[in-house]
Amino acid sequence: MAHFHRQFEPENAFTVMPLTEVVRNFTPNWFAATMGTGALALVLNQFPLPVIGLHTVAVAVWLVNIGLFVTFALLYAARWIFHFDEARRIFDHPVMSMFFGTIPMGLATIVNGFVVFGPALIGEQAIAVAHALWWLDAGLSLLCGIAIPYFMITRQEHSLDKLTAVWLLPIVASEVAAASAGLLAPHLAASEGLLVLVLGYVLWACSVPLAMSVLVLLFLRLALHKLPARDMGVSAWLALGPIGTGALGLLVLGSDAPAIFAANGRATIGEVALGLGVIGGLMLWGYGVWWLALAVLKTLRYLREGLPFNLGWWGFTFPLAVYTLATAALYRATGLTLFADLAGLMTICLTTFWIIVTARTVHGACTRALFVAPCLINAHGPVRFEADVV
Repeated sequence: MAHFHRQFEPENAFTVMPLTEVVRNFTPNWFAATMGTGALALVLNQFPLPVIGLHTVAVAVWLVNIGLFVTFALLYAARWIFHFDEARRIFDHPVMSMFFGTIPMGLATIVNGFVVFGPALIGEQAIAVAHALWWLDAGLSLLCGIAIPYFMITRQEHSLDKLTAVWLLPIVASEVAAASAGLLAPHLAASEGLLVLVLGYVLWACSVPLAMSVLVLLFLRLALHKLPARDMGVSAWLALGPIGTGALGLLVLGSDAPAIFAANGRATIGEVALGLGVIGGLMLWGYGVWWLALAVLKTLRYLREGLPFNLGWWGFTFPLAVYTLATAALYRATGLTLFADLAGLMTICLTTFWIIVTARTVHGACTRALFVAPCLINAHGPVRFEADVV
């Protein structure tokens, strides 16, 4: 038997950690893995070059993502059931509470997959499943986007020098649901499609303007207080998330608008929405180029100094994935091969990131090094437990 602090356990040791401890220390940042995995499936399905078997791989990745989401949901629900007093402390934690936004964003990748992959697997009932899940996702996204900022201003301690891009996570969830609305709406009846489309624009408006204001604050914080600590280094990529999703939402909603508004007797509105989608998408995409370049430069600097692995590394995946999807949507809207080439290059980079982060996450899960609840550490000091080391 060995007694040790879990955060200092040997890197190659595999510990037999009781399931009760796994549940007790399970936090919502694990859902970032479902965001990145589900988004990769959608990106692979839109690869601009024909690759034999790639669609099958994309479907397999999406199915694995469903398994991950269900597993994580059960573990996190168990924490609230069996460790309620400890679980609720997350609302006071100024960083970990932000990761509640990863839950609806992870669910959104499943909703999108039912639209894209579902009909070929289970028939048209896949659209009904996607429709029901979308309402749940939209509700959770809006709840996160309102409740977590409310806790930020009423019960949490924040300061400009500690601001990082994780502030974006609960806010961005609504615009992810907006992009899902654009994907789902054309498959619904005329009146239902119009309702989902309109609510998609509402969700977009509940998220993107606020996210853009956070990016302004983030640049101010970087200029005044320089780079955050190394363990938050990957958060640099999170800034790309609201930009990519915002562009994707405008493009997808705008491409749906002409047919849906025309079917409801308002054709002129649809044409305006289409044009705004393309122009707005281009402008946001261009804004993303700046933040992408900054993220690359910051990451290179962190790598020279040493970048410790944690679940935040999943920030390499989802933001780049939605930006890639927006790039592919711009190719479909403009026909410019530049966007197709860039989408292909980013898909290769995304796949590489996903493989590396997945391997490190599996290792961290096996060693139990990643099962750490910061709110418990802050409250009682480092979590201790007895474990057998294999």
